[in-house]
Amino acid sequence: MVNGLLLKKPGELTWGAVPAPEGLKEDEIKIRVIYGGICGSDVAVYKGKLTHAHYPVVAGHEILGEVIENGNQEAIQIGKRVVIQPNSYCGECEQCLSGNTNICNDKKSLGINNQGGFSEEFIISSKYVIEVPDEVTDERAVFIEPLAVIVHGFKKVPITKNTRVGIVGCGTEGMLAVATASYYGAKVTAIDVNSEKLSKAKEHYSDIEICLPDEVDENQFDIVFEVAGVKSAFEKSIDIVKPGGAIVVIGLAPMAEIPVVKLVRKEISIYGSIIYNVPDDFHKSIEFLSDDAFQIEPIISDILPVQQFAEAYEKAISGKCRKILLDFTR
Repeated sequence: MVNGLLLKKPGELTWGAVPAPEGLKEDEIKIRVIYGGICGSDVAVYKGKLTHAHYPVVAGHEILGEVIENGNQEAIQIGKRVVIQPNSYCGECEQCLSGNTNICNDKKSLGINNQGGFSEEFIISSKYVIEVPDEVTDERAVFIEPLAVIVHGFKKVPITKNTRVGIVGCGTEGMLAVATASYYGAKVTAIDVNSEKLSKAKEHYSDIEICLPDEVDENQFDIVFEVAGVKSAFEKSIDIVKPGGAIVVIGLAPMAEIPVVKLVRKEISIYGSIIYNVPDDFHKSIEFLSDDAFQIEPIISDILPVQQFAEAYEKAISGKCRKILLDFTR
């Protein structure tokens, strides 16, 4: 048995002994967790808002850890730091065979409908493990998985130095989109209903513009990234994108109204973007994070020992913070 964060049912999270498999299969590795990042989906599972979630479940899927045992000596070496690709795929369906493992028909996710990784140690197949280069610090490496979500979305549209990019939503993924668009040299405007979040974004990314939603005129942006995941954000994106422009939808608003006439007359392209393709999007994420010019440190709001999980989740749920990290080494 090892200690972990067990979500017994919505709203009931405890730190204590969780079941752990005995022994390793040939393709498996055992990881000692260093950091875990609390994601929006972790909050949704905690609140009971994901219908496909299973309980009880060990929480968490944004994991940085160190390999401490190896079932196959040809796999990643003991002592190496790794991050986890937390979404399983069958490798046999039409989507997987086309390289689209992110939309596998049998996909399951750690911390939702598979046991997660917020524990002192856990075991996973080596095919879901990506090695972290030595030059990437722990505090940057823990962003490899969430940044891969943004990398995947950015691949759908051309971004150049002169591209006008609107980013709707300034949570963790929104700020990662700001960081990525800024890194490409685009003309970036961050949009959010929370003026405090906007001020923080401007403080750390001085070249960007910031706006509340009602301050943005129509037809302003070549590309809009919707990362807020709420109805009004999606609908606002249709208003503010230029004719002939594109919207990349990363947020998961349950429903929204689409003004079809406006969509057609403006010839807007809308791209849905879910998680990432592996390993390519992870490798691109690592490439960005290996460059000190790619600025992500401002996105960390707090790092708390895992024993302070209640405070950490409270901060994550508040909507006032960006990324909250759990430290499993203290």
